[in-house]
Amino acid sequence: MTENIVVVKGSIRDVFKLNLYVRTAHRVLVPLLRATCRHVRELYSLVGSIDWENLIEADGYFSVSSIVRNNTVRDTRLPSLVTKDAIVDRMRMKCNRRPDSGADYDRGAAVFLHWENNRMIIYLDTSGAPLSKRGYRKIPGSAPMQETLAAACIDAMKWDRKTPFISPMCGSGTPAIEAAMIAIGRAPGSLRSHFGFMSLKGYSQIIAGETAPRVASRQRFGASPEQIWKDMVLEAAEKEKKYDIPPIVASDISPEAVQNAQLNAHAAGVSHLIKFVSCDFGETPIPDYPVESKYRGCVFFNPEYGIRLGDPVELGPIYERIGTFMNEKCKGYVGAVLTGSPELSKQINLYYVTRIPFYNGPIDCRLFIFPNCELKGESISNAD
Repeated sequence: MTENIVVVKGSIRDVFKLNLYVRTAHRVLVPLLRATCRHVRELYSLVGSIDWENLIEADGYFSVSSIVRNNTVRDTRLPSLVTKDAIVDRMRMKCNRRPDSGADYDRGAAVFLHWENNRMIIYLDTSGAPLSKRGYRKIPGSAPMQETLAAACIDAMKWDRKTPFISPMCGSGTPAIEAAMIAIGRAPGSLRSHFGFMSLKGYSQIIAGETAPRVASRQRFGASPEQIWKDMVLEAAEKEKKYDIPPIVASDISPEAVQNAQLNAHAAGVSHLIKFVSCDFGETPIPDYPVESKYRGCVFFNPEYGIRLGDPVELGPIYERIGTFMNEKCKGYVGAVLTGSPELSKQINLYYVTRIPFYNGPIDCRLFIFPNCELKGESISNAD
């Protein structure tokens, strides 16, 4: 699995906006040091050269995470430990005190190490916990879909937010909840109580000459990053759409899964926008919602792949039923199925226009998109 990195330039406000609004990214990282690093002894020296005393509170807390691909490192946990030790030793030397450290990303600042071959980059991880952790999924269920992946799949389907969105086999409800948040324009980061940037030094201190837009009328002489963030979140809430939300339907054969999905939707503040139904996916109600659009709506499946859950032999007829259901009940809809099984995908038997690679955790998957949910006439034979 490789990492896709998008590089942008911006200010602290842009860091806040990215953490607040981006739906499909994993982290917002600010590079501190790029260097050649051949072994962990050099790593300790390089990390210790950064002025951490100006970034992290001496009495604070921080976490370190890393991606390491270096043939001199046998235990990939070691670089994170060396990074932590270098930061602590520098802080003790400069401040006569040291911050605590651990793996609680909801408590303090965060540092991220990317070390591949001899190329090393140290980042401030301004997100802390990954952005996929929106904060609403209280009951995850078995093999839950990441929020960022669900949002990316919806984006790939090009849902217009005016037509219905249907999520059979909804599990913990993530696709339907993400669709509801997209429909009203809710900032995905607005539900989180903590980001890594909130524990950086100076977060609560007023910046001279900086005025947050919403408080300009109060004739403030300055605003702290904390106040800027709070005003940004309030502004995002005011922009949310309140009316003309299209039908969103989520179904699952398990009453317990439906109940858990409802609880998660309630935590996200969108339960009133989703119709939850406990039924076999073939009985999922498909609304006839009149609206001028290229398609009648979108229907999204994330079935078992036979890898973490399910038996591949038993799943074959289910995949065939998925294709039959979409063709018979969802004509005119854009259908999509995310699966990690090329063999099972052949059983869907619908004409697809594209298959988009996605990773669901470590599983290499494909999102098959079926315009109008039309039969191909033969099983998919060129699925990769």
